[in-house]
This record gives sequence, C-alpha cells and structure tokens, in this order.
Amino acid sequence: MILLRTTLTLSLATAAMPATAQTPLQARIEARLAEAGPGTRFGLVVTTSDGKELIAISPDDRFIPASNTKIVTTAAAYATLGGLEQPDAGGGTAVRLDQNGRGAPDVVLIGRGDARLSGAANCVTNCLATLADAVSARTRLVGDIVGDDTLFPDERWSPGMSWNNISSRYGTATSALTMDDNELVLTVSPTAPGATARAEGPSYYTIDNRVLTVAAGETKVDFAREPNGDAVRLTGTIVAGAKPEDLRLSIDDPAHYTAWRLKELLAARGVRVTGGIAVRHRPLAPADDPAIRKQTPPARPPALPVLATLSPPPLADDIVEINKVSQNLHAELLLRRVATHKGTGSIGDGVAAVRAIMENAGVARSAYDFSDGSGMSTYNRVAPRGMTKLLRWIAQQPWGAAWRQTLPVAGVDGTLSKRFRGTTLEGRLFAKTGTLNATNALSGYMTTKSGRELIFSIYANDVPENIKATTTMDAVLEMIAAEN
Repeated sequence: MILLRTTLTLSLATAAMPATAQTPLQARIEARLAEAGPGTRFGLVVTTSDGKELIAISPDDRFIPASNTKIVTTAAAYATLGGLEQPDAGGGTAVRLDQNGRGAPDVVLIGRGDARLSGAANCVTNCLATLADAVSARTRLVGDIVGDDTLFPDERWSPGMSWNNISSRYGTATSALTMDDNELVLTVSPTAPGATARAEGPSYYTIDNRVLTVAAGETKVDFAREPNGDAVRLTGTIVAGAKPEDLRLSIDDPAHYTAWRLKELLAARGVRVTGGIAVRHRPLAPADDPAIRKQTPPARPPALPVLATLSPPPLADDIVEINKVSQNLHAELLLRRVATHKGTGSIGDGVAAVRAIMENAGVARSAYDFSDGSGMSTYNRVAPRGMTKLLRWIAQQPWGAAWRQTLPVAGVDGTLSKRFRGTTLEGRLFAKTGTLNATNALSGYMTTKSGRELIFSIYANDVPENIKATTTMDAVLEMIAAEN
C-alpha cells in the first residue's frame, strides 16, 4: 500500500510538471518542425563551441545549401589568399596599347578578377574612367577596343545553375573582366494612361517596350531575354504617377560589355576609335580540370607592359559584401581567385581548393559536393553535421574572428536585418542565410540567453510553395537559445 501511494504521488507530480520539463528539447524541436506540414525535409545540428552535439536531426542527410555555399567559398579565400586586408593590387583591371601594324594601336582592357570595377558616371574609386583617362592622355586615335578575360577559362555559368536565372541579376555571367556587377539597369517610367511607358538605359541591348501605362491598378513590369541574346522584351503595366521601376538585366559577355563601355568613355574624351569591339576568351581545356591534369598547371606567359592599372579596395571588404548581402557574382569571382592560387582559375580548381579546406576541417567526404562558389547551383549538397564541423574549424583559425564579422547579424544587418527582431537572438546570432527554389538555409553561431556560445546549421529542402520554412527555422533556433 505504501508503494502504491508513492507511485501515485510520483505520477501526480509528473502530471503537474510543465511540458518543457517532461519532454526533451530535441523531441519538442522535432514536433515544432512537424508543424510545418508534409513535404518539407529538415536537417539540424547544434553543437557547443567545443563540438559536443546538443541537437541532431537528419545530421548526415545531404541538403541543397543555397547561399550557405558562400561559407565555404569565403573561408577558402581566408585560408588560401594572403593580404586580404590590403588593397587588392593583384586584382586590378589594367589597360595597354597593342601595336597592330595598322597604325592606330588597339586598346586592350585586361581583366584580373576584380569584382568591383565601376563604369558609373559618379564613380570615385576603382573607375573604368581612370583607364580611359590614361589612354586619352597617350593617344587620340585607336583601333579596336579589346576586352581580355583570359585570366580565367571561359566558364560563365556554373554547372547546375537554372537556365531561367541567366537573364536576371542573380545569374549574370562570370568573367575575369567584370564591371558594375555585370548588370545593366533599365528604368521604366509611366507616361499618360493608355500610352506606352518610357524605358531608358544604356543602348547595349535592343529594347522591345510593351509596358502600358494604366490609370489605376497594379504596377508589374517584367522582362525577358534569351541567353546570349541582345533583344529585351518589356511587358506589364505601370500606374500613371507611380515611381519609376528599375530593372536589372544580366550581361552574358561581360568582357564585351566592359569594352563597349570603354569605347563610350574614350569617345567622350575625344579619342577616335577606328575599329570595333573585340573580346579575348580562353576556352576551357583539359589542363583546367584537376581531375584530369596530372601535373602542375602550365605557366602563363609573362604579362606584357601595361599603360595603367587600378588598385581595388581590399578583398576582405568584398567578402563582407558577399556574406552580408549574399552577392552571387562576387562569390563566383572569389572562387576563381582562389582557383588561381595553385590552379588555372577554373571552377574545378576552385572546388578542389574548397575540398582541401573541408578535409582540413575533418568533414567527411560524403557530407558535401560543390559545383560553384555562390550556391546558385542545384548540384551543391552539404550535411548539417559537416557544416557545423567546418564552422567550428573556422572559429579555431587565426582569421576566424575576422571571418565571423562578415556574417549577417540577426535583426541588425544584411540578409538577417528583418529576422529575429525582438527575440533572444537579436544581435546575438551571426549566420549565413540561403534561399533557392524550395530551399532555405541558415548556418553560423549564436549566443544563448544564458550566454552560451553555440554553433548551428539548419536546412529546409523540398519546401512546398505555400509554406514559409524560415518562420519554423527561426522559431526552433529561438527555442534552443531560450533553453541553453
């Protein structure tokens, strides 16, 4: 009888305990993830700063990481390239004059992988106009304007990138000769109701403008351009009196576009161009593939003397932009800069450098595959456990603290500026976001309510169209922060 009373007392006490004290945190997290409904596949690993796992849900399943790929790209840059805090002298765009036997020299614009060359009229640093000034000071008559991007092989788009992104700013082509993020801006402004809207911008593309100005309703302007085509069709409506709409179109041949812009700048300086626009690309070759290449990459021929060279800001500044705002083109260029360290500047050499970083971090080979530097490729895969191991390794490196400062801060800046506001994690979570079709990702570091430092990686793949997976992901991370 005494035993029965004791058992009854314990049962009643257990029933009175709060649910959070009865159910392990992982089980409650699993239940919260299940509330997202069928279809979404979640993966989550949370560890202490010394690597002890606190939560593991599908830890070794492989997920599309989207822009979490930029974590490995930027970490590889810190681990591989020196002098990131110094002006990027090695990446500066250059110009030279080549004698061609026809009298007026050709102007050769040489790309060196700089992601921040500017052709803007109000440019104050790292400006294409500076190179135009150097040419105009030397000669008033030139032949062809040549865009040379042969530092990297001609791989403008990475394997696995969706073709429909090619015409947008998110999928613009990658080239060693890049300007203004390889974006062309068209501005569409309303006119009178019933009339065609006004479209203004550089004359590089041919514009077929079918946007109609309406008296009331919705402003919705779209554009379409075939890959490698120069005709852009504008469609949709814009409300009379509405603000102009800026459309950002991608550039498929950045070397050609930059040379085209230089020709405009030279003409404005009174330099007569007797030739046309030409490009020099380097076709992808077997020597660019580290899986085929069995020897050291062939040495590049010595560079010819140049007339002028720009000195871009430090690469460390660009890594901040890559991670804070998730800049795809800059990430792709950074991967190729890493690839020139011991390779030819190919995607394959960049991926090989990333693989070496993952091996150094102790990440199992089965935990990842990468095909690009930005995360736009649907071929990329990573396991949450592998990502947390990489993040722990990064934190242990001499450059780890500097790299962490490049991440978005919850509720403060970058792609996390509007997330976690008013929660325990506002200003206390530092992580890289990731968004792609039916895919969300978030990996990084957080400080819990008690001040504990944790490393985490959470993924949502196969997300149905009507589900907002980031809401569930953020709620789960808030639960963890509140109870650790």
